[in-house]
Amino acid sequence: MSTWDDWLAAEAERREQLGLTRRLVAHGSHEQVIDLAGNDYLGLSQHHVVKTEAAKAALEYGAGAGASRLVTGTLEIHEQLEQELATFLGQPSALVMSTGYHANLSVVTALVGKGDLVVSDAHIHASLIDAVRLSRAEIVVNPHNDVEAVDAALAARPGRRALVLAESIYSVLGDQAPLLELAATCERHGALLVVDEAHGIGVAGRQGEGVVRALGLAGHPNVVVTATLSKALGAQGGAVLGSAAVRDHLVNSARPFIFDTALAPAPTAGALAALRLLIDQPSRVALIHERVGDLCDRLRVEHPAGAVVSVPMPTPQVAVEAQGTLSAEGIRVGCFRPPSVPDGISRLRITINAGVSDADWERAENVLAKVVEAYR
Repeated sequence: MSTWDDWLAAEAERREQLGLTRRLVAHGSHEQVIDLAGNDYLGLSQHHVVKTEAAKAALEYGAGAGASRLVTGTLEIHEQLEQELATFLGQPSALVMSTGYHANLSVVTALVGKGDLVVSDAHIHASLIDAVRLSRAEIVVNPHNDVEAVDAALAARPGRRALVLAESIYSVLGDQAPLLELAATCERHGALLVVDEAHGIGVAGRQGEGVVRALGLAGHPNVVVTATLSKALGAQGGAVLGSAAVRDHLVNSARPFIFDTALAPAPTAGALAALRLLIDQPSRVALIHERVGDLCDRLRVEHPAGAVVSVPMPTPQVAVEAQGTLSAEGIRVGCFRPPSVPDGISRLRITINAGVSDADWERAENVLAKVVEAYR
């Protein structure tokens, strides 16, 4: 019988041969690099107001919240962030959590269980996949953005409590879900549509209000929204937004919320400051849209609904080589390979950042166009 060391070594060799080995790379705070790999779409994580407010909160409240929200961990700034986030997104209420991952785990596991139904898009985030597994509900996975398949899955199982899972803007392809059609389908069958707005908030809509509100679905009785504070808002944390009844149910039933230490003061205050800047400076959202259009035209790729530009590569190995060449040029981009890509196609994943200076953005566009053409 092989040992654990034997098995681990074999798995490492298999990943290496397939070009799927991942390695952690530590980055310093003063690196001279143009970062188009992270999800800080609006550049707010580095804004002096956001950093100052985060630092002030740490000095006032401490480095951590100290306990779960239901013990002593709920702070005034948690409730302030919830109120202002709900108002901006047009929702009746919000519940802030320590990560967007926890938000997705909480909403699914608290709303369905054994004997219930989850109808999921094939491209949903790993956190939602894990949430369904933990819920023990029956899962039906449908082809990407296929509303007819969702309708058929719900019609085939009448009378069951059901969730439909989608992302407003998908994180790999950057395309938008048909939310109006999905919401209508859910309403017809009495199902609840859970929309992950991680890549929509701060990017979609004229003011970055996200796809749900931009489409007029905010506050819809058959729609619940999950969000992250770690992307366009440049901080950390997550939230579930919906009716007061849903919020109350999560407070009392969602184990990832109940048994988790509350979101730390610094990222809470940072997210609140970023939200206020987003509201006061909608020009950041307009700049994202402008840069997305320009880059997609240069690279000859499809325009996404959000701020993620996806560039297919022939193989995982070629994708890694192209990423390395860009890194040597001072341009950091993402590299998505199986199993992180739902369709099995390796990609360079370029995230547009409104915080990059005009001069750096022009240089980045030129380098990207040259390297992508060489490896395509």
